[in-house]
Amino acid sequence: MHFYDVDGFKEAAKFAGHENTSEHYLQTCTENNVVFSVAMGNAEYEAPLCGGSTPRVPDLAGKFNYKEYNQPRVIGYCCGVKSEELNVQNAEKTVLEFERYVNTPQCLGIKLYPGYQHVYVYDCVHYPLYELARKYDLPVVIHTGDTSKSTAILKYAHPLTVDEIAVRYPDVRFVIAHCGNPWLVDAVEVAAKNDNVFLELSGLAAGFFDAKTFYLKHKAYYDYLRMWLDYFDRYDKVIYGSDWPLVNIKNYIELIKTVIPAEWHQAVFYDNALRAFPKIRNLL
Repeated sequence: MHFYDVDGFKEAAKFAGHENTSEHYLQTCTENNVVFSVAMGNAEYEAPLCGGSTPRVPDLAGKFNYKEYNQPRVIGYCCGVKSEELNVQNAEKTVLEFERYVNTPQCLGIKLYPGYQHVYVYDCVHYPLYELARKYDLPVVIHTGDTSKSTAILKYAHPLTVDEIAVRYPDVRFVIAHCGNPWLVDAVEVAAKNDNVFLELSGLAAGFFDAKTFYLKHKAYYDYLRMWLDYFDRYDKVIYGSDWPLVNIKNYIELIKTVIPAEWHQAVFYDNALRAFPKIRNLL
């Protein structure tokens, strides 16, 4: 999910029947038995201290930073990467900027935004960050598939690009966000081929809707997703996500419950996230 205080997300939240505030989000979590959330870093605050590119962090209820932790313990986050700022000269210095954050309990991983950032995930400027993820046993979450901005370039966000880094870094966990939508089959193949790749199901709908009606209207799409997840037969590597504030939480949970076989609900809605993001256990 996103914990980001900007006008665009305020409008998206209203469209989904929510308010883009920390108070409303925490109330929504309580009402829907959401016990923990992983926020993707979007905001930019601090100037570099080491000469590298600084991470993007959540900001909806005040700053997340490496010095203070005044956020609820039901939310952790991934440091966002500004890939277009990276180069061979500053890549190692960027690791030092990120290390100040990943050393804290609430920093659970690293997030890349290919597509929005016009850099492939397998570009060597990212390698030092993958080494950092390996050092601290952190997952690397990668935006894949469709984007919300026309300035994004989709070729960078194709899920097949994850295959190369999964092979190069077999001991780093990679999470394909949005299941590569609309390239669902390609995302499934990358996860099927590579033991270190997880699939995440956020952002496969938006707005406010009745889950049953919405599913029936888009039945062909969700049956197609279910078909390939069944073929994949690794529900132990599939993770629920919402993409808050873009979707109504209650209805989206019901929608994904319709797609995922009932015997795998515990794994997809809880257990698999703990394996992909092991630092969650300490915050719980």
